[in-house]
Amino acid sequence: MSGQSITDRITAAQHSVTGSAVSKTVCKATTHEIMGPKKKHLDYLIHCTNEMNVNIPQLADSLFERTTNTSWVVVFKSLITTHHLMVYGNERFVQYLASRNTLFNLSNFLDKSGLQGYDMSTFIRRYSRYLNEKAVSYRQVAFDFTKVKRGVDGVMRTMNTEKLLKTIPIIQNQMDALLDFNVNANELTNGVINAAFMLLFKDSIRLFAAYNEGIINLLEKYFDMKKTQCKEGLDIYKKFLTRMTRISEFLKVAEQVGIDRGDIPDLSQAPSSLLEALEQHLASLEGKKVKDSTAASRASTLSNAVSSLASTGMSFTKVDEREKQAALEEEQARLKALKEQRLKELSKRPSFATTDTSPISTTGGTISTAPAIDLFSTPSCSNGAVKMESDLFDLQPTFQPSMQSGTTGLPAATAWAGYSTPQAPPQPSAGGLQVDFESVFGAKATGSNITGGILKPTLAGSNQSSNQQPEKLVSDDLDSSLANLVGNLGIGNGTMKNDIHWSQPGEKRMTGGTNWQPKAAPTTTWNPVSMVSICCAPYFTV
Repeated sequence: MSGQSITDRITAAQHSVTGSAVSKTVCKATTHEIMGPKKKHLDYLIHCTNEMNVNIPQLADSLFERTTNTSWVVVFKSLITTHHLMVYGNERFVQYLASRNTLFNLSNFLDKSGLQGYDMSTFIRRYSRYLNEKAVSYRQVAFDFTKVKRGVDGVMRTMNTEKLLKTIPIIQNQMDALLDFNVNANELTNGVINAAFMLLFKDSIRLFAAYNEGIINLLEKYFDMKKTQCKEGLDIYKKFLTRMTRISEFLKVAEQVGIDRGDIPDLSQAPSSLLEALEQHLASLEGKKVKDSTAASRASTLSNAVSSLASTGMSFTKVDEREKQAALEEEQARLKALKEQRLKELSKRPSFATTDTSPISTTGGTISTAPAIDLFSTPSCSNGAVKMESDLFDLQPTFQPSMQSGTTGLPAATAWAGYSTPQAPPQPSAGGLQVDFESVFGAKATGSNITGGILKPTLAGSNQSSNQQPEKLVSDDLDSSLANLVGNLGIGNGTMKNDIHWSQPGEKRMTGGTNWQPKAAPTTTWNPVSMVSICCAPYFTV
């Protein structure tokens, strides 16, 4: 059976409906396809273990639930996924597994669907036993032997005698469970068991490296131990020699299935004279008659043994470092590929795409540098020599016109919002708005309609007396001046409501004041067709 089964698709769809992305990914990583779990699914689950808002018990329970399947493929891939998360995931995942009373109960698992099911069921039972032992070891020592710090100042090299004698047997139990997988090259016939073997191979290198350092520490302390401690230490060393033989056989299988020879460490056994020296020292402590040996010869034997074991440890460490370097290079290559893909996506975006850092900068496109069009600029002033006031409230309390003229001649031209009004004839033109601004601002300008920063349209209406004196603004009273401005504009069909008066905030009376005088509104002519009225009226209404 190959490919995703109907059951796999239905289960994934059910988790999609419930919104459980973790459970859905677990199902996709443990399908009926006879191949190892896909890397993208494993990477996502590793990411989940590093997220604080992800429920680790739920993730573990999803994996345990998949091991209850009757198919050896689903169960085997569930164990592989769990092992992968224990090695590469966040430590809180293995902490949770260590806190459980029971883990995988697969000692009686058997898939009777076919001959391959019978064969693979044997390895499933062995594999589950190793994962259980790995979690139990973490529970006993509160750290993972495959991730422990190594070297002269490592955990196993700096451990005291009592703790060392209790810790090394725990490593031995985990090593025994790993070596009990007992697979040969001819049995690695499919992608599922191959994926499990690769994880076990990597664990064996790291686990034996910690085991080897513990033995070095034990030998360095052996001749200073008490009699009971020496007896325990000698038994531990004999078991170590046996396991060194078994680990060498395990590594030979790895070499046969195509693992690079450079990734397989070299094992150097201690000289047989060391075991003899250890036995003689214990016999002397028990009062037995032994051959006379000088301290110098004993020290020389111990030094040779430690040196050979240290070289073995260095070989394991180099292999581990090469693996880390390869993983780092793979990660860098992946990041580079993602970066290139991101650049391609940005290059396909339109030119108005912007970045988060600057609202005007673009990554993939170009931006026009042409100057923006100012609707309120004067066409004849290309450099912006004449600037309008942005707000009427910028006026000072005492208004002083910046340009005055003794003549009453009309300006040659008036520019307003990009439109020019006709010249001298006082009659209202067909395309412009004529308002008596001179009566508002109390001054007449020659050659320019810009007075005090405010544009002045031309005087309108032939029915208005030419000898009428322009009305002055109230000095030191901005509110009254604005009231006159509103009245002179003739808002409300040219009439001014008498019940609205402007006064300074300090005055209590609604009307009157020391400098306030009622003003008559001049007649204005409005042309609804003009575009100027659309631009100007809202400006003065505000």
